[in-house]
Amino acid sequence: MRWENLTVESGPPGEPAEHGRAADAALFGADSVTTRTFDTPEFRGITFHEVRARSVLNRVPGASRMPFEWTVNPYRGCTHACVYCFARRTHGYLDLDTGIGFDTQIVVKVNAPEVLRRQLASRRWQGDHVAMGTNVDCYQRAEGRYRLMPGIISALTDHANPFSVLTKGTLILRDLDLLVRAAQVTDVGISVSVGFLDTELWRTVEPGTPAPERRLDVVRTLGEHGIGCGVLMAPVIPFLSDAPAQLRETVRAIAAAGATSVTPLVLHLRPGAREWFAAWLGRHHPHLVGRYERLYVEGAYAPRWYQRRITRQVHELAEEYGIGPTRAGRARRIRPAPAPPPAGPEPTQLTLM
Repeated sequence: MRWENLTVESGPPGEPAEHGRAADAALFGADSVTTRTFDTPEFRGITFHEVRARSVLNRVPGASRMPFEWTVNPYRGCTHACVYCFARRTHGYLDLDTGIGFDTQIVVKVNAPEVLRRQLASRRWQGDHVAMGTNVDCYQRAEGRYRLMPGIISALTDHANPFSVLTKGTLILRDLDLLVRAAQVTDVGISVSVGFLDTELWRTVEPGTPAPERRLDVVRTLGEHGIGCGVLMAPVIPFLSDAPAQLRETVRAIAAAGATSVTPLVLHLRPGAREWFAAWLGRHHPHLVGRYERLYVEGAYAPRWYQRRITRQVHELAEEYGIGPTRAGRARRIRPAPAPPPAGPEPTQLTLM
């Protein structure tokens, strides 16, 4: 396993990375790795590699599409086991398998809160927004044992440093009091990822995550405590969760939960995730393999016409159900679901032609 190739563009240990400098310091060395397994039902079959990181503030490459410059990721690998997760490729950097290895070999930066506190106190740190949950979920099951996020949130709060969290994990409610306190001194953005409501699809494509309805309960609870929460409607999975009725059902439920916004994101399949997803698709939906090959023939992203269509549909539904910052924190009147259409020919899947 390669640990020594994990480098950061940095100065002395504990200092935030500087863009443009040569990578000159390993994040951690092989002698600082402790491997553990736990014989409990929730962690059976999972191996944890505990490391002592030298830096936890990561600068996003300038060419990235992301709307933020800095991230903190206390974990690598994720027990959510989402078959489409774009972060699978990063496990290859450690010579770990990007398939089952990504789901079961979890790297834990056990000293992340202390290192972050030191970095935030550096004179070189400018107090920029810090995004979390952008690579793997910081509220995956491992967080229940390692409890890194309370220290991370407290460090950011003590420095009044703005931050955001994206999660599929209901464990975030454990830290509700900390988030409320943070929101009193700095900008805090919380988003929950809910791409669809289909139970059968969820159980196979996101097997380690809480059910979509439970995630929407998180949105509702945060709102009740004065923390506006948006929903990243991701991923919208072509031919499996993109039918107009499915989009309507999902947006309606998001509105009922009190979300301040909804942002659709169509499935993208980068190397690492693409192969793992293709294997899953072949097992569960072999009739769709050819259609996916055509839809994603040009690369990791679905064609722009398809992305625009999904975005337009979701935005129209969001407007219909009153989702938006102007109504944040207010109860919404949810229209009853439309009556089913008269019996007739079976609906057809979207075509690529």
